Amino acid sequence: MFLREKRIGSYSYVYLVETVRADGTTKQRIIQNLGRKEVVEARGDLDRLARSAARLAQRSMVISLLEDGGRPGLNCRRIGAPLLFDRLWRETGCKAVIEELLRGRRFEFSVERAVFLTVLHRLVVSGSDRACEYWRDDYRLDGVGELDLHHLYRAMAWLGEELPASDQADRTLAPRCIKDLIEERLFERRRDLLSALSVVFMDTTTLYFEGQGGQTLGQLGHSKDYRPHQKQMVVSVIMDQDGRPVCSEMWPGDTADVTTLIPVIDRLRQRFAIGRVCVVADRGMISAQTIASLEERGLEYILGVRERSSKEVQENDPAPSVSLVIPRRGRRDTELEAKEVRVGGRRYIVCRNLAEAKRDAEVREAVLRHLRSALRGGDKALVGNSAYRRYLKTPDEKHFEIDDNRVIEDARYDGLYVLRTNTTLNALAVMLRYRELLRVEDIFKTTKSILDTRPIYHKTDATIRGHVFCSFLALVVRKALDDRLAAAGVKPEWGRLLMDLDRLQDIEMEQDGKHFIVRTPVTGDVGRVFQAVGLALPPNMREAQAVVHTPNRPRPRSAWC
Repeated sequence: MFLREKRIGSYSYVYLVETVRADGTTKQRIIQNLGRKEVVEARGDLDRLARSAARLAQRSMVISLLEDGGRPGLNCRRIGAPLLFDRLWRETGCKAVIEELLRGRRFEFSVERAVFLTVLHRLVVSGSDRACEYWRDDYRLDGVGELDLHHLYRAMAWLGEELPASDQADRTLAPRCIKDLIEERLFERRRDLLSALSVVFMDTTTLYFEGQGGQTLGQLGHSKDYRPHQKQMVVSVIMDQDGRPVCSEMWPGDTADVTTLIPVIDRLRQRFAIGRVCVVADRGMISAQTIASLEERGLEYILGVRERSSKEVQENDPAPSVSLVIPRRGRRDTELEAKEVRVGGRRYIVCRNLAEAKRDAEVREAVLRHLRSALRGGDKALVGNSAYRRYLKTPDEKHFEIDDNRVIEDARYDGLYVLRTNTTLNALAVMLRYRELLRVEDIFKTTKSILDTRPIYHKTDATIRGHVFCSFLALVVRKALDDRLAAAGVKPEWGRLLMDLDRLQDIEMEQDGKHFIVRTPVTGDVGRVFQAVGLALPPNMREAQAVVHTPNRPRPRSAWC
């Protein structure tokens, strides 16, 4: 079946014709006279017919182009991730805030698009800006076609640019930068969602450098990446009680965690006009001086303490525990116990998770079984194993044996953790508030994978700060997506979702001088994710403007750092 043009007199007519075989011969039979050619073209009948036919024959059309040598006319671009995250980039206010701060700055390129490109790269694969420059060639991104590597570097330098001395009044361990203004304005835009920023969670990680790591940020310190010989920086992310990123902090690599909590809290109160704050932190963040500083400022806190070194825990308090059962859909209920212990003017909450207590007992019994077997075969090699050593005693200078008292003492701590607080909340409420920290720590695991922006090739503090801050913006966008998916009841696996998004592509093709764009089918959870975000998929096939495909021009090495 095909279209045929036939001239009769001074007019041309268009017919829909099919080829049939009758009496051993092949004939063409007219199915429908579509009318005069100029009338049909004016009504758009041919275009509508072509589009409807193409929707039913996209596969055939592509195969036909390839068989006819039409490969140079095909151009594939991934569109899933750009469409999804660009919508969230706008809805979270990131685009508007950056453009507002850029007002009056005369950059010859789109800084906002450069920042979004870097943020998208963090969300999809992460890595250096050099890798981002080539990675973007596979994606259809509006407004980034003319961006080169030095544009990305200049955008990072702008994000990390220090504010004038007159705007440094609230600085603490680090100078105030453009990134701080972005954080504050993003917080202000969603302040109506936060009736009060009463609870904050903070966690830190380290990023090491292959090079020097800027003028001041790169320093030797305690490496959480097990790279003590390389210079590093410390990155902290502060989140609210709902897991929303509030702000980020960046310090030289020799900054100790216990010295950061109080300056961060002071800066939070100044930057975001926060009155009442309850600090929830684990034991790695606190010291006696930290607690004294919190009490001096009149701030409430719920802090984890080291249960095995706490005399208050070692004492056998006779007060009964209060039980709490938390239902879990599709899983065993969480059984908890909590009781209050007061020693002097200090208030402690002793908590126990019964499921974890059972698991700790099983692990200890397994260790003891292996230990008894190992003792029968000789005991000289046992001291080097910390899991064994904690249960051993030395009745003489040459031999070891299991210390039953140590085993009994260790069982006292099964599933147990201890909190110190100055709040007036009851024991169960304090325990539940601290458990929110555990939930937010799960978010921090994702955070740290996105913050893993190595390798970092930048040489100045400003560009390093901007490079890492793009990871914070990626967290803002990711959290916005998670909230919408949770509201819609959609729970895709993150890695699989990224692969399904990459499978959503636009294929540009040219046929008879016209350019068409065919969208590949949706796979996995992409359709439901788009629906949760309120984003419509592009048509299966649409006509496009003529596109002139030029080879990629050489990308110059940039002196920007």
